[in-house]
Amino acid sequence: MEFNFSQILSTTMVLFAIIDILGAIPIVIELRKKAGHIQSEKATIVAAVLMIIFLFAGETLLKVIGLDVASFAIAGSMVIFFIAMEMVLGLTIFKEGDAPETVSIVPLAFPLIAGAGTMTTLLSLKTEYATQNIIVGIIINMIFVYFVLKNTERLEKLFGKSGLNVLRKAFGIILLAIAIKLFRNNTGL
Repeated sequence: MEFNFSQILSTTMVLFAIIDILGAIPIVIELRKKAGHIQSEKATIVAAVLMIIFLFAGETLLKVIGLDVASFAIAGSMVIFFIAMEMVLGLTIFKEGDAPETVSIVPLAFPLIAGAGTMTTLLSLKTEYATQNIIVGIIINMIFVYFVLKNTERLEKLFGKSGLNVLRKAFGIILLAIAIKLFRNNTGL
């Protein structure tokens, strides 16, 4: 088992862009207002566990339903593409349901942090990077997610609405490039 700094950095950046916790600060603040309190530790741990389980069991699940990882990666690249378009153009393609009374697990840990885009990205990353490097990338991101969840109000004041908007658009462009790369690598184009 060999750790590769370049793979860890790439994985961390890809997951950081797809999770988009900075872009989700307004949503987190709204959920906190509705619920009164968010359990940051619980949300972070549940999201990390979901991602690691899917990293290991996702491929088996796909085989059970008759799909290969390359097909899932191509589909995932399309999902990532649309998420990126939402971020860059300010569109709303994916709709979220109403928040339940307890928001730490649903919708915060799943699907906001560890949602379909994240799960798709994990399987896509598995086609290119070593599993241990992906796990390190997940852990680094979960530490950052925890920090953001604990400090959402301070970060909102620090960045301001326009600063958060700029970050969201910048990571949207990174996601567009990632989506195109995943599509090309798994289609042979």
